[in-house]
Amino acid sequence: MRPLRFSITDEVLALGVRGACAVVSGLDNRSYHSAFDEYRRRLAERLRGELTEALVASDPVLRGFRDLHDAVGRSNRRFPSSAEALARLFLRRGVVPAINPVVDVYNAVSLETRLSLGAHDVAKIEGDVTLRLTEGSERFFPMGGAGPEPVGSGEYCYVDGTGEVLCRLEFRQAEKTKLAEGTRDCLFLVQGNRNTPRSQVESTLQRLTEQLLFYCGGRVEHRWIAGA
Repeated sequence: MRPLRFSITDEVLALGVRGACAVVSGLDNRSYHSAFDEYRRRLAERLRGELTEALVASDPVLRGFRDLHDAVGRSNRRFPSSAEALARLFLRRGVVPAINPVVDVYNAVSLETRLSLGAHDVAKIEGDVTLRLTEGSERFFPMGGAGPEPVGSGEYCYVDGTGEVLCRLEFRQAEKTKLAEGTRDCLFLVQGNRNTPRSQVESTLQRLTEQLLFYCGGRVEHRWIAGA
């Protein structure tokens, strides 16, 4: 697997974004671990007892993402954070979504922590990844979308070496780097905000990598954390 570098610009850090990443190689995204269904069942049972509309509205972590969107002039109704969208999906369905093993693990950790988590297939990333403010010329092909969507200037986005947006805000990931059954090596992103201290982002990254190694195998190649 080629070396992959990740960075966050000072302008994005000044907004209050807290970021962390890990590169994990040798993952098994084809089959579920025998214990995962029980973990998902227990998590759903716990969340049904604690996650409410009132909590989603008042939770400081989710509120921090809304504050970030306000700061860059983006509607929270149109661009909810992935963590809030996932929490509201759980409220409607009462179950942890089942997509594929790796995605299910990071969705579960996001539901536990309310931080925004995502993953990108390293084999499909061109160059290095930077979380920076957009200029308005970047390309973005949203996951599941019919084609490219415009991205205005001044948004904080994860961009690869070709200028293609891999994740817009913490709202939606790109089709280009989505995980497939055969994905083996991933860049995992953990994002917080002013209401999530560095220690919380760091502990969430640790929780994520522990869960991945237990349920999907592999090994951690690199970890990186930024934000005061």
